[in-house]
Amino acid sequence: MRGLLNAAPLTLAALLISQPALAEEPPAPDADESGRVIVVTASPLAHAMDDTPTITAVVDSNDIRKAGGASIADALAKIPGVSGTGFAAGASRPIIRGMDAQRVRLLENGTSASDVSDVGPDHGVPIDPLAARRIEVVRGAGTLRYGSQAIGGVVNAINDRVPTSMFAEPIAGELTGSFSTADNGLQGSALVDVQLGDFALHADAFARDTDDYDTPLGTLDNSFFRGHGAALGGSYFVGSDKESHVGAAVEQYDAKYGIPGEDSFIDLSQTKLLARSSFALGSGLLKAFKLDGSYADYEHSEMHHGHAHATFKNREWNGRAELLLNPIGAVAQSAVGFEYMHRDFTALGEASSYLLPTETETVAGYVFTDIEPLPRLHIEASARLEHARVSGTPASDVFTRREFTPLSGAVGVLYEVSDAVKIGATASTTGRAPAITELFARGPHEGSGTFEFGNPGLSTERAKSLEATLRVDSGAFEFEGSIYGSWFDNYIYGHLTGRTCEEDGFCSDDPDGEMRELLVRQQGAHFRGIEGQASYALIDSSAGKLEASLLADYTRATFDDGSNVPRIPAYRVGGGLEWTSDAFDAGVSLIHVGDQNRFGPFDTRTEGYNSLSAQVAWRPFRKQPGIEFAIVGQNLTNEVQRNAAALNKDWVVMPGRTVRFMVRLATF
Repeated sequence: MRGLLNAAPLTLAALLISQPALAEEPPAPDADESGRVIVVTASPLAHAMDDTPTITAVVDSNDIRKAGGASIADALAKIPGVSGTGFAAGASRPIIRGMDAQRVRLLENGTSASDVSDVGPDHGVPIDPLAARRIEVVRGAGTLRYGSQAIGGVVNAINDRVPTSMFAEPIAGELTGSFSTADNGLQGSALVDVQLGDFALHADAFARDTDDYDTPLGTLDNSFFRGHGAALGGSYFVGSDKESHVGAAVEQYDAKYGIPGEDSFIDLSQTKLLARSSFALGSGLLKAFKLDGSYADYEHSEMHHGHAHATFKNREWNGRAELLLNPIGAVAQSAVGFEYMHRDFTALGEASSYLLPTETETVAGYVFTDIEPLPRLHIEASARLEHARVSGTPASDVFTRREFTPLSGAVGVLYEVSDAVKIGATASTTGRAPAITELFARGPHEGSGTFEFGNPGLSTERAKSLEATLRVDSGAFEFEGSIYGSWFDNYIYGHLTGRTCEEDGFCSDDPDGEMRELLVRQQGAHFRGIEGQASYALIDSSAGKLEASLLADYTRATFDDGSNVPRIPAYRVGGGLEWTSDAFDAGVSLIHVGDQNRFGPFDTRTEGYNSLSAQVAWRPFRKQPGIEFAIVGQNLTNEVQRNAAALNKDWVVMPGRTVRFMVRLATF
């Protein structure tokens, strides 16, 4: 696998040299006949993006490259309602509508990321944005497909490592590279897709290397990131129309990154196997059968002065089987699914003081159905029954096994008021089984600077949610927005007590102690908010398109006792201008992030900031549009920026002014 990192760029370079002219970009494989993007995460039943009651966001590979960060959260920074934990350059997990960790499930091609980023905010996600062709974000009822750990949302990184359709060309490739000024960062990626008869083969590799990054207050010590990875996969297609396939891939991800505010760094490695299969069953009652699965062997060590003082291991199996049905009367589509997950988690060295070995096993069944009782009325309904068994040893040193059986359901309605306007409404009730740290945490976690006590007596968390959506597409003007509310019973959270603890477990009221005491508690909570984005084409001609855009989001979260839920992102509002044409793109955007004055107990106020970005891209060869040169600038005003959702925000500042120079060579 490591040899693939060296071989892939050379192979691709030879491919590019041999191509006298690069092909025009083919239609996206996940698009309908009219070119509308098909989302594959929100439901087993494929839908165009604007045909779902809830709004699904999609970030393509071009936007991922412009974002430039090392984490999936960085790639989603401009999606309304989505932000990141921002703990470190290598550890920033997505936050959706104020919820993260155990409430946002991270997937790769629909199966689990199989990491330990839910165990601590300093733990990275072993999915590099450079390896993704696009990322889908699902909020609302569509999360039922992925279980109770997705109660807040789902982020699915999608790539062609296991091809699910025949490639448009016999051979295609891409090579990208960039340099960023704030961290002397170098990053690059390469991929090759090859069609050999009924076989579709894929190989890719990526690498990034950044120093400690500059901020307006100086260089942030121990903020470096170094990572690389590679994958090799393929699928075999059968049938006269090649709609059936079986495929598999093997992946390797390795990274080292610093923890700002500490003198330690994390050394992370994951090997992962993926399998994806689909079998067309004809035009009768049964339409198709899909079987996806993954196994991952994950390990990271927290290195201190050259020695591993804490090690986390995670072995995880995840499988999903789905049976799709053809239309039956007014029922346009239906699907029945089954999911299995088994996770063995182990902490060694000093980490064993934080969490002893745990085992989690989940079995679930679910059903989705689409009903079209009227030409302009679309109804979606879904339900999921899940059984979770979690075992571990809490601070009492008594081995404990807990079992939970959450039942969840949702109904969504989409009505086309006219060809230009669609309104949607969704109601759902979702249950979540407590996670391993919430139940069994029992000591110091140096990465986050907390001394945590789980609660083995926790009950199932339940959210009852309502959401309304509006979409407008009148040609030049486009808008999509949501207003939502979630009422939680037994909301699980980490409560900072104001006390501090020493590593030996002695806790006191001394504010200058080594670690902050954090207790896992439950009470009712209410999350509500609004989010949206709009665009208007000022110029739309054969020469190009000039578009103005706006975005905004706001989340408010309170407990039943009137206090604030801690670490909720501040509101955002902003906009920009963008010119796109065959040869030249340019854009500028300004986003204002507000003050966060409604913080949790023993937390602190976070000052707002403005973020100014700009970009230009040039494709100098008309017949070779895959050759592109670009410059992207971020935080151009060099403002001090702190993330209100970051546990370490008081001593970690986000990167200052940076300019990124990029080049892309591709046959598509």
